[in-house]
Amino acid sequence: MADWTEDEYVRYLQDERRRYAWVRQRHGNLDAVQAEIAAAHRYPFEAVEAPHRGLVFHDEAWHWAMRDIHGDRYWISHPHLVEPSAEYEALD
Repeated sequence: MADWTEDEYVRYLQDERRRYAWVRQRHGNLDAVQAEIAAAHRYPFEAVEAPHRGLVFHDEAWHWAMRDIHGDRYWISHPHLVEPSAEYEALD
């Protein structure tokens, strides 16, 4: 992430927040405001100097949202949720 411009980082952060909030609304029964708050909490803005800035991006928003909804090992109890839905994949 060190080679990203600040604008690129912010755009990616916003995109991941949007995707995470969508999953939390669709699968986690949060309303829009609650989902946006949860997304901002999951994806806080990190300063350029932060030692692990953007590490949360190593997995996509689908994974983090499912983990927060169903627990750390959601893929065992909900194997049908391992792969993102077609609706999620269509978000752009």
